[in-house]
Amino acid sequence: MGKGQLVTRFIGAHTIDAGGIHMAAIRAGKSGMTALQIFTAIPKYYGDKSTIRPERVARFRAALDEAGIAPARVVVHAAYVLNTATTDEIKWGRAAAGLRKELERSTALGVGALCFHPGAATGGDRSAAFQRVARAIVQALEAVEGRTRVLVENTAGAGLTVGRTAEEVGAILSQIPPALRSRTGYGLDTCHLFAAGHPIGLSAAALRGVLDQFENAAGSPPAFFHLNDSEGALGSNKDRHMLIGEGQIGQEPFRWLLADPRSAEVPLILETPQQNYEVADDDPSPDPFDLRMVKLLRSWT
Repeated sequence: MGKGQLVTRFIGAHTIDAGGIHMAAIRAGKSGMTALQIFTAIPKYYGDKSTIRPERVARFRAALDEAGIAPARVVVHAAYVLNTATTDEIKWGRAAAGLRKELERSTALGVGALCFHPGAATGGDRSAAFQRVARAIVQALEAVEGRTRVLVENTAGAGLTVGRTAEEVGAILSQIPPALRSRTGYGLDTCHLFAAGHPIGLSAAALRGVLDQFENAAGSPPAFFHLNDSEGALGSNKDRHMLIGEGQIGQEPFRWLLADPRSAEVPLILETPQQNYEVADDDPSPDPFDLRMVKLLRSWT
């Protein structure tokens, strides 16, 4: 890979947001990142009534400018509790409202994308679950105008979770009306792929084959990647992230991924452990683990 391609790999992380999301952006910039992932509300709650104040938006956009990170390379991660696949109408309603509010806050920030875990097919009918996930996406997009995309994240496949295969991601997106399809898409988490049984560590050809499956099923390439090694073995359904090279996937598959053209021009987000979780609100220092991971990934671009 030539030096001319360096700028097309936008490497970032879900950095610590102590002090606010603007501090997350500053820490990312000091880590040499060109992409970023954040939460806009507490991820353990629905956030269906949480709004974002204009002054918070202004601080964040100024911090992105300072960090040299384009808003289009920022991904907001939705709350973990949003289960848009559930048969429980009350829970589905709150999850759909939560997703809509996530999109509202993300659009106010002007970021490129909002990603979310589709949830679990309670009741066991997976086809109906795909339709419920798509309905929540459509409701959010129809309620909130803008350019921020809503992206389905593949899952590790534990229990009744949906989105673990290319066919399932494709089935969700196939329910989106053509007029809204450009505002949707999907992203791939390497730990989730591996844990769900996709043999991305077998060879470069095997990794390409997995990416081909998702692209063919969804009709488009991934809009982002989460770069995480896996504590669990292949097919373990265990969603436990590790530093790249310290898990069951190993370093080489990440080098293969960065050589694939589908990793160009999209956010490549580390969701790997931090060395320091207790950070002072006004401390802009980059995390040592983030620095190490960014340096490793840059060595392959």
